[in-house]
Amino acid sequence: MQNDVAFLKQSFEHLQQTDAESPFALLRKEAFQDFDTMGLPTSRHEEWKYTRVSPLFRNAYQVNGNAYKETLSDAEIQQALLPDHDKTYNLFFINGRYAADKSHIPAEAIAIVPLEAAAVSVHYKEIISTHLNHSREYVKDGINALNTAFLKGGVLIYMKPGQKLDRPLHIYHLLDTRQTPVLALPRSLVYLAKGAELNIAEVYKTIGQETSLTNQVAEIVLEEASVMNYWKIQHDVSHAHLINTTHFRQLGKSLLNIVTISLSGGTIRNNLHTVMEASHAESHMYGLYYLKGKTHVDNHTVVDNTVPDCLSNELYKGVLDEESVAAFNGKIFVRKDAQHTNAFQSNKNILLSDDASVNTKPQLEIFADDVKCSHGCTVGCLDEEALFYLQSRGVSREKAVSLLLHSFASDVIEKIADDNLKAYVEQIIEKHLTK
Repeated sequence: MQNDVAFLKQSFEHLQQTDAESPFALLRKEAFQDFDTMGLPTSRHEEWKYTRVSPLFRNAYQVNGNAYKETLSDAEIQQALLPDHDKTYNLFFINGRYAADKSHIPAEAIAIVPLEAAAVSVHYKEIISTHLNHSREYVKDGINALNTAFLKGGVLIYMKPGQKLDRPLHIYHLLDTRQTPVLALPRSLVYLAKGAELNIAEVYKTIGQETSLTNQVAEIVLEEASVMNYWKIQHDVSHAHLINTTHFRQLGKSLLNIVTISLSGGTIRNNLHTVMEASHAESHMYGLYYLKGKTHVDNHTVVDNTVPDCLSNELYKGVLDEESVAAFNGKIFVRKDAQHTNAFQSNKNILLSDDASVNTKPQLEIFADDVKCSHGCTVGCLDEEALFYLQSRGVSREKAVSLLLHSFASDVIEKIADDNLKAYVEQIIEKHLTK
């Protein structure tokens, strides 16, 4: 094991000793063995070529709430909430663990159960045994294994058949780093039964001056005729780092819409995997990263078409200023039996600074012969002719730049099918433009 992460072994052994009766004790042991074998990814790993994560682990972290206490007051939690939070259901992870006492969700359409309880429940144990850790088959690296090795305090979110919440579900990941650096490893399994619909927004907030590192895994299952809208808002402080893995399985003809908005933070790595396992499944993935300072964002996506007649559409856009860095690596697999697949992928970037940079690599691997697939990428600067045109009509250069960037980003932002959340995103982007 690498010396700079040796502290993880001590934290793991402490967890196994103090939580020996957990239904996940054996799973955690196997996962830590995987982590010990694979270690942290380096630049020699093709999937991690543009993002170095090993330096992020060189801190004396409190790991996943080993010394978990309710250190955040209700008033401090309130300050972390998005506007119009009284119109949403709010679920909280604090330092990587599900905070049930803070997450009051009075809706009969949904069941929210700690993973440990779900694993031994007659109602949910089959879901847990079938779907928990399925991401391991697709994310074969030490980062994913590390999350499973510290599996404790996770949550099952179960949408009942044919049900829909009357308001969105907002998931807040709060980290209290006022006393010590925190390594959070939150875990969730979301299951949409037949005909269910769910809107989720996910938010990250670090409170304190010490470093935070979140290594999150969310596994999401969509059954027949289910619909999910999933919105990720990544807008945290510069000493907050995030490795976010979201693994979808579309087991029935279902509709999935995902929007990832990355605006600020330290190093952000988004692993987004969609496995289409039922004909006529449909997924739409959108991303916008508007970066300043030294923020580093790496979006790594995989769409795996395993059956015929599926549709996926992927559009990621980036605006990079100052010394920010972005990477995009999108893969589309079309398996031999996945005839009549329609899969499209596009990545477009604008550089506002000579010191900003982007690496982009869209990929197709097609093993079927009757498909419609395309992919492409662009990297450039603002259109000087368009700027001149606007300025020649009395628009200031600052306002002209703002108008062009708004226009560039609008076809991603408009995919947020929640007016309150969309207005919030537009507001913080406007602040980006005026700073």
